[in-house]
Amino acid sequence: MTSHDDLPLADYDHLPLGALRHRIRALTEERLRKLLEYERSHADRLPVVEVVTARLRQLEGGATPSPGEPGAEPLPERPDPPRGGSPVTPQTAAEPSPPPRHGHPGHPGQAE
Repeated sequence: MTSHDDLPLADYDHLPLGALRHRIRALTEERLRKLLEYERSHADRLPVVEVVTARLRQLEGGATPSPGEPGAEPLPERPDPPRGGSPVTPQTAAEPSPPPRHGHPGHPGQAE
């Protein structure tokens, strides 16, 4: 069984799906099989299994690993969430206001 230390991508467990899709393009069939074995025996996340399996099929069909550094950082899929909670404080919050009125005088069902 493949252990985390034997994986071809050191940060594999923390990669978002889009980054994983990018990073596995440089891997050989043998290295992809290691990732697939590890994934199936650990988290077994269906989207990850599908991405790795699709890339394996491409390689089996004659595709070659893309040149480049497997550790190259792609653009993040989405920005990191803000750290430290909301910047709103009681001093920066909006002034309270009365709730909006429903209807207007003279409108059916409204008291005058």
